[in-house]
Amino acid sequence: MQYLKKISLAFLLFQLSFHLYAQLNETVSTALIKRILPHHYTQLVVEPLSKKENKDAFEIEAVNNKIVLRGNNGVSVASALYYYLNEYCHAQITWNGTNLKLPVMLPKPKNKIHKDSPYELRYYLNYCTFNYSMSWWDWPRWEKEIDWMALHGINMPLAITGEEYTWYLVYKEMGFTDDELKNFFCGPSYFSWFWMGNLDGWGGPLPMHWMQSHLALQKKILARERALGMKPVLPAFTGHVPAAFKERFPNAKLKAVNWKNGFGDTYILDTEDPLFAEIGKRFLRKQTELLGTDHLYSADTFNENEPPSDEPSYLGKLSAKVYEGMHLADTAAIWVMQGWLFFSDRKFWKEPQTEALLKAVPDDKMIILDLATEIEPVWKRTQAFYGKPWIWNMLNNFGGNTNLFGRIETVATEPANALHDQASGKLKGIGLTMEAIEQNPVIYELMMSHVWNDAPINLQQWLPDYLRNRYGVDDEHARKAWQVLQQTVYTVKPDKYKRDGAESIIQARPTLDSMTHWANTKLNYNAADLLPAWDEMILAANTCMHSDGFQFDLVDVTRQVLANYALPLQQEMVKAYRAKSVQRFTNTAQQFISLMDDMDSLMGTRKDFLLGTWVSDARKNGITNNEKALYEMNAKDLITLWGDKDCPLNEYACRQWNGLISDFYKKRWLQFIEQLQNSLHTGTALDEVAFAEQIKKWEWHWVNERKEYRQTTAGDPVAASMALYKKYRQKISFE
Repeated sequence: MQYLKKISLAFLLFQLSFHLYAQLNETVSTALIKRILPHHYTQLVVEPLSKKENKDAFEIEAVNNKIVLRGNNGVSVASALYYYLNEYCHAQITWNGTNLKLPVMLPKPKNKIHKDSPYELRYYLNYCTFNYSMSWWDWPRWEKEIDWMALHGINMPLAITGEEYTWYLVYKEMGFTDDELKNFFCGPSYFSWFWMGNLDGWGGPLPMHWMQSHLALQKKILARERALGMKPVLPAFTGHVPAAFKERFPNAKLKAVNWKNGFGDTYILDTEDPLFAEIGKRFLRKQTELLGTDHLYSADTFNENEPPSDEPSYLGKLSAKVYEGMHLADTAAIWVMQGWLFFSDRKFWKEPQTEALLKAVPDDKMIILDLATEIEPVWKRTQAFYGKPWIWNMLNNFGGNTNLFGRIETVATEPANALHDQASGKLKGIGLTMEAIEQNPVIYELMMSHVWNDAPINLQQWLPDYLRNRYGVDDEHARKAWQVLQQTVYTVKPDKYKRDGAESIIQARPTLDSMTHWANTKLNYNAADLLPAWDEMILAANTCMHSDGFQFDLVDVTRQVLANYALPLQQEMVKAYRAKSVQRFTNTAQQFISLMDDMDSLMGTRKDFLLGTWVSDARKNGITNNEKALYEMNAKDLITLWGDKDCPLNEYACRQWNGLISDFYKKRWLQFIEQLQNSLHTGTALDEVAFAEQIKKWEWHWVNERKEYRQTTAGDPVAASMALYKKYRQKISFE
């Protein structure tokens, strides 16, 4: 009898917890629906869906003149909402264009819809995204992004905002002084590389207000993500310690490493040192005290830095010790590893080294992110990561560069092909690991269309549906334009292999060459082949002009055509200079500068392309003038020089933005053109070395100068695009 009472009590508690969870789920989901559809939310009802198996699922059904959304968690309910909006309302929500023009009375599905996800895990974010896109975000922007994540089925987001304050508390408890730590924590633009052990202090010193305010922001982020049913991935210790560590712990086994990008050494604590596991434990315990845990921890050893030894036994011990630090603090800990090192340094990470690193950790205690599977599926050369659970991820964008680019056929077919491949081992999920967001929305919508689907996507059907949802109309010219885009910017053919999208010569540090290291102008298609897409987008304008998504796409295609056209203009300018033809040089240089003016004005018609927003958002994080100035410097430096004036990463994160074109790229090229004109008039050769030093000093001054940039749009994006089409279409030649 006593045994039966215990069972009854346990069952009662289970029922109670289920109802409480369901009630919380409904409340959070209803709040999300209200944010997305403030004028229609009363027409939708949220109900719990019992989870019968180890799969997320949702249902959509019309009941009593209401649209009922059922899900086993908040993410599933949000996904049900987005599926309904896509399929029944022809609506869409992206970073770059939203269509929510809905009828007063929402359409009712005739039949019940039921969807299961074949992917247990749907991962989101890259360390770099937190800086190339998210450096200056406040809670309203984060709330919007978390809604986007839920709508698109994300349930495993990386969550590293505010990590620096946890480390500050840990090191203070270990006896470090503020003075010892001031050169350790970097500025807000560079946390991604600080967290990965690549640099110390650059862009700092970091104000205490930032640390405390961003811990508070992280608490909001985690609370919302968890309430929706997501399991955030929090950071763990990988060995990176302050330089002062060697004085405070003189017997510690430290290794100085250098990222080789113009920054000083950082210090890595040897995994064999007893302090390694101790610090790992201290950090996770402090983090759990502050933020709770879902037992998922991100840790990347030797990110773009080679280990001191390639001996498999050494690498296995290293891996085991990293995991031990997690396990000591949390016996349920699961290590989530970005597999970037296997892609970026494949010469080091051969089969014995990779296998040793991975096999030292129990299979059920590690998840590998195949970080750029659409570029190179590392799982295929590692026996599916030697038995570890892993996730198929799309990277697509590096540095937040502004370009039309993607591998659309690969993204449409390969996740499902891998899912059904017997050699894919423990494939558990899919994800997005771009270095930056807010570009190429078609590629991200396509990738997340796999969440509730286990078959390859038919682009001939999917793309017209995407356009109908995006533009709110079905337009023949828009479809023709996208057929061209699909075959050009969104296709990477073997003979034109590119890791990522090309940049424009206008973004290069001025040169007589056709490209520089990071401002790489090599396209993955023939530039002339993009022109028909521009033609068709212009023809589609009469029908689609009121669509937010169309306006963005028209501006983006126009921008790409003009960005490409800058190269033949620059090369013609170089030819005229070398031919010593003063008039020809002057005319072409004027056209080149005029093109930049036109691009800057075009970019100013869309909020997506404003330098002013980036700089203003940075300054808003400061509470003193010194803090505001520091953050503005961080914001401007990351997207131009990246580091100091001699940093080899200059232009890695370049953007084609209003304000940046006119105030940085144009002014830089004007100085170069003036030097070339002087050379032609005096008959003396250009001193390229002297000019390089001159321009580096000017760039560094620009980064450190305080200046206001426009934060509001000016002009109509469709009218501006059509005016530029009329001005340039007949003169553009890529012969």
